[in-house]
Amino acid sequence: MNTSATTPPGGGLRSPEASPRLPDYAGACVANIVPSLLGPRGTNGLPAYFPDVARGARQVVLLVVDGLGWHQLQRRLAADRNIAPTLAAMQGGAITTIAPTTTVTALTSITTGATPGEHGLVGYRIDFAGHVVQMLKWADSRGDARKRLAPRDVQPCPPFLGGSMPVLSKADFDGTAFTESHLRDQRMLSWRAVSSMVVDVRTMLQAGEKFVYCYYDCVDKIAHERGFGDYYDSELRTTDRLIADLASVLPRDAVLLVTADHGQVMVGDNTRPLHPDITRLVTHQSGEGRFRWLHSKGGCIEDIVSAVRLHHGDDAWVMTRDEMIDGGYFGPRVTDVVRRRLGDVAVMARTDVSFDDPADKTYFALQCRHGSLTSEEIDVPLLAVAGR
Repeated sequence: MNTSATTPPGGGLRSPEASPRLPDYAGACVANIVPSLLGPRGTNGLPAYFPDVARGARQVVLLVVDGLGWHQLQRRLAADRNIAPTLAAMQGGAITTIAPTTTVTALTSITTGATPGEHGLVGYRIDFAGHVVQMLKWADSRGDARKRLAPRDVQPCPPFLGGSMPVLSKADFDGTAFTESHLRDQRMLSWRAVSSMVVDVRTMLQAGEKFVYCYYDCVDKIAHERGFGDYYDSELRTTDRLIADLASVLPRDAVLLVTADHGQVMVGDNTRPLHPDITRLVTHQSGEGRFRWLHSKGGCIEDIVSAVRLHHGDDAWVMTRDEMIDGGYFGPRVTDVVRRRLGDVAVMARTDVSFDDPADKTYFALQCRHGSLTSEEIDVPLLAVAGR
């Protein structure tokens, strides 16, 4: 059963889309936010998709709210504008994230300004010569992979155009391999209580910092654990208060920009295994539930594609690696190193389902998920408010 017909407030009744969405790598995409802000013209030369209030700002705070999808936010605001009045009043609109729509890949594109095909962190679980590494933990079945896969080698692109910026992120992420890979050489101002973020932002702006990067992960966390509903709404209110507090410490010539790494869809228990006709042709899987890479036995790629279309065609798009690369889904350029990290066949959910891989287990059942290329997952906000 497709759960979209009963999706609670953050979701909604939707018809499946005909084809996967292509990220707007040449334009309104999260990968272009930092290069636009920190480039030679700065905020005086921002592209047209940036909110007007950001133009000419002398100081910028960029807040990435993990999991704050554009469509989920708009539906909640349409139902109850008071659930997030600060966000509702901000200037801006929707832009696209990257492919796949997952945190590891998107945060790296946001901080480095590089496409997935360039920076190489092309998924939540990536295949390295037959060993699938979960990139948030930077570990595989053999344990910690940091010595075998040095973060600076796996992801070579420097963050923030090579600059050293103040970064406000949860202290739990300090010292992790993923942090080293996408935030290396930055000035980490880690917080244990989110209220500290407001104090640190005010301090940095008063000290004359031109750019401050902030990351907040709780919308994504609650959606994963609780789905859409009362808990999600409560977290939206909390997030909105945080944004209001950050806006309150902006000097007159500063701006707060809010974006996200991906949206969400409500899957609940609508997770299904791939049909045995498919798995018998596959050595292993990488990726995640809504964006599975299948690694073929003996190169039987067309047989896999046919089997996926036969058994899961109503619920999934299926494309070969070459079709994904030639279609520009990972950007206009995919290096040979990155190409080797991709599977042979991509299975991308087009309805509110996920596909199970016995090797990919979490400690709790995920309610909302992301990773695929539906509008729900790929459209994220780029909103702004200026200091007064």
